[in-house]
Amino acid sequence: REQVMGVFRSLIFLLSFQLLYVAKGSTVWLNKNGYEDLVVAINPQVPEDANIILNVMNMIKNASNNLFEMTKHRFFFKSVKIIIPKTWKKNINYSRLKTESYDKADVIIADPYIKHGDDPYTLQYGGCKEKGRYIHFTPNFLLNDKLANVYGEKGRVFVHEWAHYRWGVFDEYSSDMPFYVSRNSKAASVEATSCPAGVAGIPVFQDCSGDKCEPRSCRYDGQLYEKGCMFIPDIRQNIPCSVMYLQYILSVVEFCDKNTHNSEAPNMQNKMCNHKSTWEVIMESDDFRNSAVVNASAPPSETTFRLLQTQDRAVALVLDVSGSMSMHNRIRHLHSAAEAFLLHIIEIGSWVAIVTFDSDASEKAPLQQITDDAARQKLVQCLPIIASGKTNICAGIRKGLKLIADKMNTTYGSEIVLLTDGEDSGIATCLDLVKQSGAKIHTIALGPLAAKELEEFSTLTGGLKLYAVDGAVHNKLTMTLSAITSGSGDISEQSIQLESKELLVQHSGWMNTTVPVDKTVGNDTFFSVAWSLSQPFFFLRDPKGKEHGSSDFTIDNSNPNTARLSISGTAEVGDWQFCIKNLHTATQAISVTATSRPAYSDVPPVSIAAHMNRANRAFNPVVVYAEVSQGFLPVLGATVIATIEKDGAAAVTLELLDNGAGADTMKNDGIYSRYFTSLQGTGRYSLKVNAHGRNTTTRLSLKQNRALSILGYRENGKIYMNAPRPKFADKEIKVKLGSFSRISTSSLVVNTGGDSAPIYPPCKVTDLHARIENKTIVLSWTAPGGDLDNGKADHYIIKSSENLLDLRNHFDHATSVNSSNLIPKEAGREESFKIKLENFIIKNDTVIYFAIRAVDDTNLISEVSNIAQTTWFVPPKASVPLEYDGNNEGADSIVIVAIVAVCVIVVCTIVSSTLCVLQKRKGRVDFETMQ
Repeated sequence: REQVMGVFRSLIFLLSFQLLYVAKGSTVWLNKNGYEDLVVAINPQVPEDANIILNVMNMIKNASNNLFEMTKHRFFFKSVKIIIPKTWKKNINYSRLKTESYDKADVIIADPYIKHGDDPYTLQYGGCKEKGRYIHFTPNFLLNDKLANVYGEKGRVFVHEWAHYRWGVFDEYSSDMPFYVSRNSKAASVEATSCPAGVAGIPVFQDCSGDKCEPRSCRYDGQLYEKGCMFIPDIRQNIPCSVMYLQYILSVVEFCDKNTHNSEAPNMQNKMCNHKSTWEVIMESDDFRNSAVVNASAPPSETTFRLLQTQDRAVALVLDVSGSMSMHNRIRHLHSAAEAFLLHIIEIGSWVAIVTFDSDASEKAPLQQITDDAARQKLVQCLPIIASGKTNICAGIRKGLKLIADKMNTTYGSEIVLLTDGEDSGIATCLDLVKQSGAKIHTIALGPLAAKELEEFSTLTGGLKLYAVDGAVHNKLTMTLSAITSGSGDISEQSIQLESKELLVQHSGWMNTTVPVDKTVGNDTFFSVAWSLSQPFFFLRDPKGKEHGSSDFTIDNSNPNTARLSISGTAEVGDWQFCIKNLHTATQAISVTATSRPAYSDVPPVSIAAHMNRANRAFNPVVVYAEVSQGFLPVLGATVIATIEKDGAAAVTLELLDNGAGADTMKNDGIYSRYFTSLQGTGRYSLKVNAHGRNTTTRLSLKQNRALSILGYRENGKIYMNAPRPKFADKEIKVKLGSFSRISTSSLVVNTGGDSAPIYPPCKVTDLHARIENKTIVLSWTAPGGDLDNGKADHYIIKSSENLLDLRNHFDHATSVNSSNLIPKEAGREESFKIKLENFIIKNDTVIYFAIRAVDDTNLISEVSNIAQTTWFVPPKASVPLEYDGNNEGADSIVIVAIVAVCVIVVCTIVSSTLCVLQKRKGRVDFETMQ
């Protein structure tokens, strides 16, 4: 039996580890060729409207047919669940949720909190081939049929976003660089950033005064078309692709593949996927490998839908009180953390039961609703204070599920919070029960010896997998338990962690901490101080200077090492300052925590979501992510610090960056990232991320990875323009937040495969740029580290070629650039390197491509960087604006770059591939604005 259990533990451990990279917990699975259990969730803030449900169904039904055709008869949508918020009326057609929830949904429907923010988009943290977090549609996108003129038919838009979300591909257009200089023809030419080659269209500029716009042909500025020039495609194309570019054109029924893809133009697909076509990336997916072409003209079955409605939250705390919980003050820390959870974290209106277990399970409190503070205090009185006996995890789970079922008549949609520090050989005996229960199990592993199989409960049910290291005070366990908030999407009552800090303070030493309360929070705010040995002297000063001394704080007899202060009403905006002095004769640990709730139900608070995943890329490195946002707007300019801990190892601190380099996929998207290279062997790792800002501004930025909106189109020689996208006033795109602080926690189980400390090469350079100054080529990039994006590389290898794909595929054989005098800087610093043009044979239309690799001090080498391009062009005649000559017969031709009397050097950073033929129509161009 022991041998069987050993094998079982190993299998469970490996399975749970393998599933961890899909951190968000999507439940979509491929059943032969059909996607099952796709979850769409409506935000509780969205007003009730049955047409939203109807339009979602129609969109996905159409998307299923489109997907089937666009993937060459391979994939379709088989079954979909739509989560209706609790705020909508009950309906007999709505079933009860099981483990599905808003925060784990594949598609969310929510207001953008800004005007004109209806762009459908997919939130992608990772790189090429890595799944996204969610797809976002607004209610207005679903309800306003006029938006079909802006984005195209909804089902086609859904397929575009699904490709982002499921297969980790990227857009083939570029809003930042709609045109570039191409060399894929006899002469250098300005082309539209598109995919594939041969997209017919015309460059157009809109001269706008107020609401009135007059389109005209674009002027050539000596390098590219003038800033603001747009490419307007023909509505009828002779080519069938590409979905990731022109999803709104009806003739587009394919993704770009190896034959139609082009590796020149600056789009995200080539930057992120190393110049591979979208179809090549899709073909490398597990979905593709596990499916076959269906010999039919339509999907084998229609999409089916189930409507589920969110219910009141029902949670059973299932707490370990076995003998090992008496070690390291664990039972005392459990009491303090659970007390904080019951008093300040779990939302009003929730139902809570308390179960303890050792060798058997005991009911401490039946399921009861939290209606006021008295109900919270009543539950706190039921928390355990004594630990003894052995560990029987399944007994605790069974008792927790029974208490929920006794009150709710079902366990569907309920939650178990399972906290344990010990091993249990009988975990396998209740896995089936857990799977059938429809309950979500959140696991908290406390200390280094918690059962290795524990996370399987979370894997089976979509619950959180959390881990807390032992500490001298309870704040680490409190912080971990505080991460278990409602997954309903209702932010108005959700607890937000403002601060959690622990320090060792010497005798007579001071711990001074500032906790900023920003204007987006302030309700139900509480502060606490905890100590390991004896009570220190302390006071809390509010932003107006009023001091709250220790006598204003509450200290319970059952929890004598913690003092708490609740602020009545809405806490004052500004800096709250803690001053704490250690009066004990020896050094002791002192911690400060602060939590609050949103100040307004209709204003989203600043929030942070931290994740730690193993990336689906070379060496499978661990990446730490933190999304800092207000609603769906990214918060830029924050300082984001991650602390990673493992029992028996020193804590590691990393600054996460939003610079578009190293582990960070996109610059200024509010997602701060960094590689974690200090792995200390197999085991559990806990993550704490602190984001703070001083006088920080939320900046509106269009989401990346979104369906291209239709600027206009040309049909039968006439151009039809959409109304221009609104330009946001400065006050609309910048929101002053003042100072803020947020805490988020997460965990990860890592199996290093026997390699206790993996060795990593420098990370790939992803932002190589080139420009020309005074007949000198200047290359610039962000320095990688010696270990991915940490430390410092030893040296660089720079290569050049006149053929992009040769440079990508045969980097070692390309022409070397002497960079022996270039000494790498610390990771994250800006690098710059100058190359004299006299080192190259230059003639008219010469295109030179550059790439770089970094080498560390053990000769480990990074991947080849993105490819940068410089073009030397000597135009034939003086500059003139583009005109459309007088001949009614239209002939398509490449628009040759015109035109300055002196040498012009065109520089373009190549991060993607696309070739487009710009049409030059003879005769007068007619413009018309679409209504």
